[in-house]
Amino acid sequence: MGTIQTLPGTRDILPEEIGYWQYVESIATQILSRAMYYEIRPPIFEQTSLFERGIGEATDVVGKEMYTFTDRGDRSLTLRPEGTAGVVRAYLQNNLYAVGGVQRLWYCGPMFRYERPQAGRQRQFHQIGLELIGTADPRADVEAIALGTDILKTLGLQSLKLDINSVGDRKDRQNYREALVNYFLPYKEELDPDSQDRLERNPLRILDSKAKRTKEINQNAPNILQYLGDTSKKHFDQVQQLLTDLGIEYNINPCLVRGLDYYTHTAFEMISDDLGAQATVCGGGRYDGLVEELGGNSTPAVGWAIGMERLIILLKQLQASPQMTPDLYLVSRGEAAEAQGLILAQKLRAEGLTVELDMSGSAFAKQFKRADRSGAIACLVLGEEEAANKTLQLKWLQTKEQQAMTQTDLFNQVGELKEQLNRHKRTMSNSTE
Repeated sequence: MGTIQTLPGTRDILPEEIGYWQYVESIATQILSRAMYYEIRPPIFEQTSLFERGIGEATDVVGKEMYTFTDRGDRSLTLRPEGTAGVVRAYLQNNLYAVGGVQRLWYCGPMFRYERPQAGRQRQFHQIGLELIGTADPRADVEAIALGTDILKTLGLQSLKLDINSVGDRKDRQNYREALVNYFLPYKEELDPDSQDRLERNPLRILDSKAKRTKEINQNAPNILQYLGDTSKKHFDQVQQLLTDLGIEYNINPCLVRGLDYYTHTAFEMISDDLGAQATVCGGGRYDGLVEELGGNSTPAVGWAIGMERLIILLKQLQASPQMTPDLYLVSRGEAAEAQGLILAQKLRAEGLTVELDMSGSAFAKQFKRADRSGAIACLVLGEEEAANKTLQLKWLQTKEQQAMTQTDLFNQVGELKEQLNRHKRTMSNSTE
């Protein structure tokens, strides 16, 4: 029998790559915490009706891409295809609205869609998302955009482009929908099969088509900005002015509609030129009708999601993976020395030091080679003699300087040891710049 493999559209995130993921998550945590956003962790699977009602049954996500199954209690469940609907469900179920004001929430985790796997797009994929619930103020739209921009720029992305649009309110969209259907009907046979299917169900999504002929037809399609009511126009004008005030450059893209039914007013995407066809790194917008659609009071909200896989493809082009390196590498040989080495490693870790314990039991020469490869600053050495005397050798791996000390002295001088380690780190950092 062969070994069991991952399923199509899933992949292992291995230790050599995990540094990128931890780096992205730490930067997002720092930036969002400074803006008083609180992390929330909804379940990975929910009742199917949550996504049918929230995302819209006419969308590709609900119609073609969801992982839906019946459990032993004869309930229809779905692995979450996106994060917003689950956050809004949690907002309602747990009465988060009862505290008043706005709720600033963010999440991080896996999503699931049955799509054709390709670079940057998996069937199990990961997102960092932000939701600002409880205000219709255009400042909320711009705060969300600004925080997404801050995260991506802090990570080192430079060639970013912000596309924005307004999809209006429900009345605006209904008027625009009728205009689109009237425009596309004469071209029906020239549209790609997906767009023909969308013509009756969800004509706005035709504007997002990647098919060559459909894109050509789209160029002369009615512009949604011509169908906005006064309230929608005012909101969009204020968003543009606030972006200008913050120095955030943007491009108005009237074909930008986003793929989910719950969007209203502002829609936006942050695009990188380095990813080819799959260029969107962050996408989002305002969804003022979703809370009410899921059983709550009318509550405005805005949010976005960053696709982790696409982002990490970009980061790999910009920098090497951040790697863990130990402060100390602990080498030991002989039964008593190996037992003492484990105790020393745990005590030093409790003091806040990063310690890698060699467990190979091989000759000292081989253990020293592994110590050099580990990137550690210093090596602690325990042999049979050191174990008998409760001493050890401290060896600085770059200079090869070595000193003997008692194990008690090591812990009495741990503060000084930390300072020495930090000095060596600074020296090594300066020498690589």
